Amino acid sequence: LVPLLVLWVRCQPGEIIGGWEATPHSRPYMAYLEIQDGVSTSLCGGFLVSENFVLTAAHCNGNKIIVVLGVHDITKQEQSQQVIPVRCQYPHQDYDKKSHNNDIMLLELERKARLNGYVGLIPLPVAHQRMHPGTVCSIAGWGWTSAHNNLSSDTLREADVEVMQDAACPRNPGGIYRNYNPSTMMCVGDPEKGKSSFKGDSGGPLVCQQTAQGIVSWGSKVGTPPAVYTRVSTFIPWIRKTMRMLQP
Repeated sequence: LVPLLVLWVRCQPGEIIGGWEATPHSRPYMAYLEIQDGVSTSLCGGFLVSENFVLTAAHCNGNKIIVVLGVHDITKQEQSQQVIPVRCQYPHQDYDKKSHNNDIMLLELERKARLNGYVGLIPLPVAHQRMHPGTVCSIAGWGWTSAHNNLSSDTLREADVEVMQDAACPRNPGGIYRNYNPSTMMCVGDPEKGKSSFKGDSGGPLVCQQTAQGIVSWGSKVGTPPAVYTRVSTFIPWIRKTMRMLQP
C-alpha cells in the first residue's frame, strides 16, 4: 500500500507508467502542486474545479502548497503559467491515513485563476454516478514512469486506462487491496495492459467522458495496475457544501 506521492529528496519526478507525452496545454484543468512539509518538498497533481478551488488527494497535504496552472514543462517558466499559493487546505473530515479512505481535499487559492486557453475548469460528475467496468478513461501527471528507475520527464504525461470491476481489487486480508472500499474508491487499470498512475501522480484526475470521475490515490509498490482512485461522485455533496461555505 503506497500513496502515490513522491518526495523530491529521494528522486526526481518521472511520469505515468506506460504513457506518452500529452499535447501541451490539452488539459487546461491540470494543476501542478509543490508541497512543502518541514524540510521536505514533494509534488502532486490536482485539477481546477472553479476559479478559486483545486481538487486533489487529502494525502497531498503539507505546511505550504503552491499551485502552478497552465503548465506543461515544469522546468520552464512558460508564459502560460499562473503560480498561485494556497490560502487554505480542506481535507475531508473523515480522511483515514492508514486506509486512504476519503482521500480527497479542496484547496482554496489565494486569488482566482484567470481562465483562458491554457487554464480552464473540468466538470465534476453527477452525485453517485458510476462508470461501467470497461469504460476507457484517461489519466495525466508528472509522476514516476517505472518502479525500477527514477528517470524523469519534466513534461505532462498521459495514458488511457480502463475502469475495472470492484472485484479486480480483492479485499483479501493481508492483500494490497485489503482497504479497498467500493463506495468511496474506484479500481482502475487493466493488469494485462500495464498502464497506471504511479508515485507523483497523486491528486490528478481520472477523466471519463470529459468529467473528473476519480482522483489518483494509492496502489501497489511497484506500480502494477489496477490502482485505486477516490470516487469523486460519492463526494459531490461534500464538495458543493465546502465550496459554498467558503465563497465570499
